[in-house]
Amino acid sequence: MAGETSLTTLLRSMTPVLNEGAYVFCSLTDATQLQGVQPLGSFQEREGLSVIVQRQQAEQLHLEIDYVAAWLTLEVHSALAAVGLTAAVAGALAGAAISCNVIAGYYHDHLFVAHADGPRALAVLQQLADGTE
Repeated sequence: MAGETSLTTLLRSMTPVLNEGAYVFCSLTDATQLQGVQPLGSFQEREGLSVIVQRQQAEQLHLEIDYVAAWLTLEVHSALAAVGLTAAVAGALAGAAISCNVIAGYYHDHLFVAHADGPRALAVLQQLADGTE
């Protein structure tokens, strides 16, 4: 099934959801540092392996934590080739002074905001979807 490309449709039907929990980004020198923990996401950078894990998991593994995030998912199936969704979402959140880290999955876009900003970010995104932002 192909993802949606129409920005108007994407915004109207994005259905943001605030997932439970606290998440952290960590940089590892080696994936074995995860000791079998399956990260929510990862990306290999020149400096190391960036991973997203639950805060509790990072604490148990004694990983360095410097940013604790809330995780929001846009439930609309957005096409990877869609134009403008990231800009619209990031712009709405920036207008509310909320920083945002976006990760595109195959089916959905995932946003990581400061943990304390999670509920407020959800409200901003719901307003954007309703056209009242």
